[in-house]
Amino acid sequence: MVVSPSSEDLLFGALADSTRRDILRRTQEGRLSVSALARDYPISVTAVQKHVAVLERAELVTKERIGRETIVRARSEGLRRAHAALDRLETEWRGRVERIDRLLDDDKGDS
Repeated sequence: MVVSPSSEDLLFGALADSTRRDILRRTQEGRLSVSALARDYPISVTAVQKHVAVLERAELVTKERIGRETIVRARSEGLRRAHAALDRLETEWRGRVERIDRLLDDDKGDS
């Protein structure tokens, strides 16, 4: 069975790579062209374009063509989604840990 990736899968997959996280950080400070981004990495412009495409699919950045340049800008909504997803996971796991603690306490009481 093939399962399509969810929006959270795309989001965290995009954030899993350090170059993509750095691109996202840099584009939060302002709009940058792909060629300007590529100057600071030991990879090709094409590789940077692929990283930007992953970030765009995850809705973390937007791209805009201005003349011959592709301009990249961070989307704050994407980061808010990541924050909200992490908050949900934290709440879920805190609840699980609390239930385990209660079970262990109950087990101690039965001895």
